Amino acid sequence: MDNSANPDTDDHRADPLPVPVAIVAIPETTASVVYGMFDMFMCAGRDWSLITGEGAARSLMAPVVVSDRSEPMVVGNDVRIVPDHAFADCPPVDLVCVPELAVPPGEPIEGRFDAAVQFLSERHRQGAIIATACSGALLLGEAGLLAGQDATTHWAYCEILARRYPGVRVHPQRALVVSGEGQRLVMAGGGTTWLDLALYLIARTVGIDEAMQVARMNLIDWHAIGQQPFARLARTRQSEDALIADCQVWIANHYARPSPVAAMAARSGLTERSFNRRFQAATGMSPMAYVLTLRLEEAKQMLEAGDEAIEGIALAVGYEDAGFFGRLFRRKVGLTPAQYRKRFGALRKALAVT
Repeated sequence: MDNSANPDTDDHRADPLPVPVAIVAIPETTASVVYGMFDMFMCAGRDWSLITGEGAARSLMAPVVVSDRSEPMVVGNDVRIVPDHAFADCPPVDLVCVPELAVPPGEPIEGRFDAAVQFLSERHRQGAIIATACSGALLLGEAGLLAGQDATTHWAYCEILARRYPGVRVHPQRALVVSGEGQRLVMAGGGTTWLDLALYLIARTVGIDEAMQVARMNLIDWHAIGQQPFARLARTRQSEDALIADCQVWIANHYARPSPVAAMAARSGLTERSFNRRFQAATGMSPMAYVLTLRLEEAKQMLEAGDEAIEGIALAVGYEDAGFFGRLFRRKVGLTPAQYRKRFGALRKALAVT
């Protein structure tokens, strides 16, 4: 069922089929969560490539909206939704997502959502991951999937979930819980934790790097500090100028060496002045700006992925003076290296699938 792509190649995205996802729509939900999930899943693999020009701009997930009937329905806030499929006609999927259930916490729901409950039970038996946002976890209880399992839901529904479905272990303080056989039950807590849920599901089914890209593209969870930490210093497309393209390939593996621009100029056989002019014309960036981009991108990857000292990272990307590296990083990225690691390293760890 794992449709993960190999993050080490640029053309891997053309190989795997998109991960099929069903998003359950019922009248007692809101269109913002249904279509918010839909948009985030469609973003995975596509939007980053559109912005940076890296790889094929192709969605790595294929969401559809499903309901008990395929006719249009009016959901929360009087928004009209048109399902792609009825439950009975839904094609095979690897993942089923249930948005919130907008019913008062104490209101009886037995028998009210039988079609959705049956759909969840069937797809779980077939091996799909079942993921719920907010109070949608109640439908897992109705489907009998929470007996003896860890769970979470919106804080207003935690007591109801524990009382209504004996045997469930409710964790009110946790924003995300993964449980069940094969870790195929995934629950997010209240409010906008559906964003965290969607990121986790992208990381699990497609890849951590793709989830990080979606987080950066959509400024998820870090709105207050602005866009700069998320704005990757985009590398230009490889030049059609064969001489410059050769230098681009070479510098990708040698950006940490001293005097990198002079080394590229020597490789090209041009004077440094002529090389600078030709590189700028071919790529839209000066050679030094291009090298800086490569160095900062590698530094960001190292900060996200490990605990190496910042001094060691500075040296690894070509800066003997860690203080200078820190000032440069902050000026270009908007955060110090330590601040960047705290924010994005934590996200990468949270998205890691063991």
